[in-house]
Amino acid sequence: MRISFTKMHGLGNDFVVVQAGDMPLPSAAAIRALADRKTGIGFDQLLWLEAPRSPGTALYYRIFNTDGSEAEQCGNGARCIARLVAPGRGDTLVLGHRGGSSRARIEDDGLVSVEIAVPEFAPGRIPFIAGAAADSYVVQAAGEDIELRVVSLGNPHAVIRVDDVDTAPVARLGPLLERHERFPNRANIGFMQVLDPGHIRLRVFERGVGETRACGTGACAAAVVGRQAGWLAARVHVDLPGGDLLVRWEGPGSAAWLTGEAIRVFEGTADL
Repeated sequence: MRISFTKMHGLGNDFVVVQAGDMPLPSAAAIRALADRKTGIGFDQLLWLEAPRSPGTALYYRIFNTDGSEAEQCGNGARCIARLVAPGRGDTLVLGHRGGSSRARIEDDGLVSVEIAVPEFAPGRIPFIAGAAADSYVVQAAGEDIELRVVSLGNPHAVIRVDDVDTAPVARLGPLLERHERFPNRANIGFMQVLDPGHIRLRVFERGVGETRACGTGACAAAVVGRQAGWLAARVHVDLPGGDLLVRWEGPGSAAWLTGEAIRVFEGTADL
């Protein structure tokens, strides 16, 4: 089967976007082959766009990691989809996904904003195994006690506050915590350095991918738990290895919004 695709990225978090229609979904093995950066196209996630499933939505999108597993949400991916299909600046559209739907718009300055989700902190909603709900939790990994905060933005996240992201043990602790027994569906692991109430630095070890140059839902998770902890304001600039994102969250009961660049790189075809 031959597919046509668009290669896109948000701050170096890169995607292959397929406007699939009724095309059959590729196997996990085929997705892994496409994701290979030496023998395939190479990407952090495959974004598979299908016909709308709900009235008022422009389309329905599915997200697949480089290991072939399906993810629930992808903030930078949603922004790239909006860039691809939105008519123009100032236009708002609604995108359907596993968690429901999200609004997206092209801002006047050309950046792309997307409504991610209303954060969920209850352990069972993440999911995270805990005896009782708390502001933070301690888990054991690599013989260490690690304090983290957990939240769902449609997908599971843990956030660890560190003094310096440059020296944070992302490569060592990221894979251990991603698959920790207390995260039944695995988790994205963020390492956050707070610079001031409106500015953080962040590195994220993504579930099913590894460390990426940027993670949109990870940026939202860090900003949200930081505000819950009293460290951060409602608007937070997030510095990631690939560039900057803006997260806005007005507080409990409201959705987090993510704003940043979304770049169309090239078009191509590939055989599955």
